Amino acid sequence: MTDSPPVLIRDARLVDPASGREQRGHLAVANGVIVEMGAGIDPVAVPDGARVVDANGRVLAPGLVDMRAFVGEPGAEYRETLASAGRAAAAGGVTTVVCMPETDPPVDDPAVVDFLIRRARDTAAVRMLPAAALTKGLHGAEMTEIGLLMEAGAVFFTDGTRALTDPLVMRRALTYARDFGALIVQHVEEPRLAGGVMNEGELASRLGLPGIPREAETLMLERDLRLVRLTRGRYHAAMISCADSVEIVRGAKKAGLPVTCGVSINSLALNENDIGPYRTFLKLSPPLRHEDDRTAVVAALAEGVIDVIVSDHDPQDVETKRRPFAEAANGAIGLETMLAVGLRLVHAGEIGLVPLLRAMSTRPADILGLPQGRLEVGAPADLILFDPDEPFVLDPGKLQSICKNTPFDEARLQGVVHLTTVAGRIVHEIAG
Repeated sequence: MTDSPPVLIRDARLVDPASGREQRGHLAVANGVIVEMGAGIDPVAVPDGARVVDANGRVLAPGLVDMRAFVGEPGAEYRETLASAGRAAAAGGVTTVVCMPETDPPVDDPAVVDFLIRRARDTAAVRMLPAAALTKGLHGAEMTEIGLLMEAGAVFFTDGTRALTDPLVMRRALTYARDFGALIVQHVEEPRLAGGVMNEGELASRLGLPGIPREAETLMLERDLRLVRLTRGRYHAAMISCADSVEIVRGAKKAGLPVTCGVSINSLALNENDIGPYRTFLKLSPPLRHEDDRTAVVAALAEGVIDVIVSDHDPQDVETKRRPFAEAANGAIGLETMLAVGLRLVHAGEIGLVPLLRAMSTRPADILGLPQGRLEVGAPADLILFDPDEPFVLDPGKLQSICKNTPFDEARLQGVVHLTTVAGRIVHEIAG
């Protein structure tokens, strides 16, 4: 990140999700950090050369931290690059992105971690952090070198969209992770039960599509949490999607286990009915569930049982999506739309703005051990200025990602990001 001139943002609605504080005021940035904030800042007393931004009452909050995004570099640059993902993230208010290890070669060697860190520093507009593979080659059989990968800069360990099915390997991984203070992130889906293409139920039967039962998720989750109880290793369920999983996580937290979990923005905003006439852009993993499950995960998010919201950004090209539903690839892009889609829940009265932002910034930063995700003096100036009420119609052609497989094509949304800064450097701006 290059040095940036001082910035004064005037007349903003300052929202700190870490403390829950909200106030109208100003915020000053210098040397990449927040140096002063509040109603008492004299907007005239600006350091020489400072950039002045008039917020006009818009929300100023910490930049979002996305713990789950696929970026094709290296090996699948035709789907996404660090540079294109960085532009999409900046436009959506995401200032820190954790990149999944399912690249070619996979991120299972310290040299690949080092390459990604250097490449992101040179080309990406936002902070890009590599997650390392949990097993060599992502094959689920032999653990990677957790200590060396952490030393190289990996922020956690996961096999991405591949669940680690071998309980002995998972036990060993959790034990080693405990000793290194590392975090294990699991895609909670038993593949031998997840042979379908959408949520199992009446709708799947009517559409003539094979279903994926909730038990594909809950069985894997329950097994893993018993191993967490055995090892006391740090564990994060990447995405849960149903009411039964909420109860399992709630019980684990009550028992004091070192467990956290996330939810995809798609599972919060959509349900199986949105698939409609076999819309392949809504073929996802985990699949979109019944409306009862959607409302359960939204309630769990508001309660704090679910810790973080992820974009589950997964670019797919036309060749893998313009197919019959059963043959199409899983995945949807989400970096640029995560905030606006999340604000649907706020406008519907399902969750407050502060809890939403906490799950998108403060909690993921805390889980990853990062100083971001808070609006306070001394914190990194990773900031977003947005109007939560400003409407727009999503035009996929204007999205920054290389692939355009969004579930929200032509959706009416609210929440335009006007300014994004990373370490005080403006990386996205809309005039006015």
